[in-house]
Amino acid sequence: MGKKGPKLTKAQKAKLKLEEEERRLREEEEARIQAEREEQERLERQRRQEILDKLEEKDSKRRGGELGELRSLLAKNYFAVKKHKNDVAQMTKWDKYMKCSDIPDSSVQQEVNTFISLWHDNQECSAKTVFKQCKVALQLIEETETLLREVTNEKHIAKYLEALLVLQDIVYTKILNISMEILKEAGNNIDTETGNMQAVIKDDNSTLCLWANLMRNPRFKRLTFKGVGLGFELTKQLAASNIALRVLHTSYDHLSLVCRLTHMKPTTAPRSLLTVFEDVPPEATVKQDDETPEETQDVEEAQQDEETAKEHEQDKIVEEEFISERLSEETMNSESQITRSSIPNSEDGDSQYISQAEVIADEKTPPPPHDVTEYREHVNVVDLRMYTPLGGVFYYELFHLPSQSFHIKGWEIQKISDTGLKVFKYVAEKPNPEDEEAASTLVSLSVKLPESVVFLETPQVARWDPEAKYWRMDGIIDFSYREHVEEEGVPKVEKDEDDDEEEEEEEEESSGGTKVSFKMEHFYPFVLMQRTYANFPFRRWELRPLGKDSALYSIQGALIDLSITIQGNQCMLKSDQELGLTDLFDKWMSAPDLQQAMLKAGINIFVNEHTEKFVTFSRKDPKIEHVAYEQMALFASVCTFSWSKWNAECGPEHFVVKLCEHQGLEQPPEDLWNLYLVGPQRFQKLEMKETSEVFCADHHPDSEFHSTFIHMIQDNMSPEGITRTREAHFLFVDTVQSLFCITRPLKFC
Repeated sequence: MGKKGPKLTKAQKAKLKLEEEERRLREEEEARIQAEREEQERLERQRRQEILDKLEEKDSKRRGGELGELRSLLAKNYFAVKKHKNDVAQMTKWDKYMKCSDIPDSSVQQEVNTFISLWHDNQECSAKTVFKQCKVALQLIEETETLLREVTNEKHIAKYLEALLVLQDIVYTKILNISMEILKEAGNNIDTETGNMQAVIKDDNSTLCLWANLMRNPRFKRLTFKGVGLGFELTKQLAASNIALRVLHTSYDHLSLVCRLTHMKPTTAPRSLLTVFEDVPPEATVKQDDETPEETQDVEEAQQDEETAKEHEQDKIVEEEFISERLSEETMNSESQITRSSIPNSEDGDSQYISQAEVIADEKTPPPPHDVTEYREHVNVVDLRMYTPLGGVFYYELFHLPSQSFHIKGWEIQKISDTGLKVFKYVAEKPNPEDEEAASTLVSLSVKLPESVVFLETPQVARWDPEAKYWRMDGIIDFSYREHVEEEGVPKVEKDEDDDEEEEEEEEESSGGTKVSFKMEHFYPFVLMQRTYANFPFRRWELRPLGKDSALYSIQGALIDLSITIQGNQCMLKSDQELGLTDLFDKWMSAPDLQQAMLKAGINIFVNEHTEKFVTFSRKDPKIEHVAYEQMALFASVCTFSWSKWNAECGPEHFVVKLCEHQGLEQPPEDLWNLYLVGPQRFQKLEMKETSEVFCADHHPDSEFHSTFIHMIQDNMSPEGITRTREAHFLFVDTVQSLFCITRPLKFC
């Protein structure tokens, strides 16, 4: 038995009892305070819920009217835009007819076939004439590519594709024939400095450089063609061979199209969001070969008149339905009640308009399109979804030098050959870093970067595989990139292989500009590549109204910042950075033309069906996203819209947009900005600010709920501002909406 502790005194017992009593009272007080706090919180939640219920009830009562007003605005703009585009298409067709141009109509198979046949049989080898004909053919090719993007009839697609490939082949063949005729006369055009023949022919679409090795001097090493910045370096074996070198730089790229047709199955963009500009021209009809032009024209005119009458009648009926129809509350219960694109879907030939007010309850977001790229298993093969060729194609080709004419007793004698230029087969030894002799068998090439494009990063070189028909990046050795090389104006030819490296570097600088040089085992066609989405994701974006039907759309990309000034349906690209491209910047053009020009110049801020595979983005519902774009466009002439960092924090079914009523180039005051939450069933103004520490979806105490974005915005707008939104021109609204849809800033910022 252990010893018992000392007994407590009466004072100690009293003290313990007092402490226990105090603890009990304290616990009771804390429990009372906690109960009061919980009751207050319950009452606050109840009060908030009552407010929410009242707001939702109020929103539910006016939902039909708001949706009807929105549908009326969207329908009015849609039909106005459609009529305008149809009128422009008809006027363009009529103007082309009145010009009586010799250029065939790319949509008429008979005219294209006639052009091809006549040009193929024409043996004219004058460079000026052939390049003029090539310009017409290239215009036909461009128009045919446009038709391919528009038509859905498989029979028409096959015809257009066949014509496209034949035209491309003839263009290449005709330029090859020019090359042969010039090389056959090489002995009569000897360069006095080198003893060889060299020639440069340029036009708007291509640069043709020819060099004939007449001296066969093994000490000859390199040459840069004057004024074009295209150069090469030969091995001793080639320098002593009877060869000719042709360098053809084309501003167009036909090989990439061959690659896509060979290895990639066509894909279509999701229907729920516009991803490219749609001009809505009527689909061209292809004439049958057994019809005469007069019969075909009569049939086409009759069909066109009938279709036009039906179309106007249908548009009138649909528009009346838009004005009178109202949507019941049961239809709004589905989460999938968000709009599809307000641009018509022309798959069935008849335009169908679907806005936020026309809801399909069971509709689900379609899965992303699948494309099959058969060459993806090869590591060195270029994925044309990830990389974009820029600046055209560089054809470096080696041929046997054709037989030269010679003179005997006043007669000029020359061997006639029907085989054309014969390819000189030369393949260097496989390069080995430790084998200097094997490395010396490689051919070296150098090119000046085209001034018509911008490389946001150091370009990569890809060579063409003629057998597999794709671009590949292997076999490119000793790549170098030199920026801002000063131009000396006159190229130098290095003949002495013992010249030091300093003289070689001086020669590289002779043609000026930014240059790339590298070595290959053989002369292959090659292109300069850039990552397609190098400027993604965006860091910031903003749309600021400048006045009536005018706005400034600014995007801060990953590498460069750009702004597009919108005036009606015309756009002007601007940048604070010095990028050159005088034909692109500060020029007014339509939105589709601007998009094509920017892509061709290497400035890509546009989204397509492949973007999600290669860019980091916020996962968002595309239907709700498009709801925001089409309603933001309606108020773009009055309200400033901007990015919010909280857009990435609000979940896939919601968007956060920062906006205020403001016009002008000056920055709006910070207290004018408000955050708005765009959701699947309602729109609300948020209580939080952009500077808040955490995201909170609570609505602003002084705001209400609305079923449309425009009515939510109107609650904080002046009466004058609301009036100006109704006066916005339909072409301006359509242009803004198109820019939003092809850049998708709410998802890729």
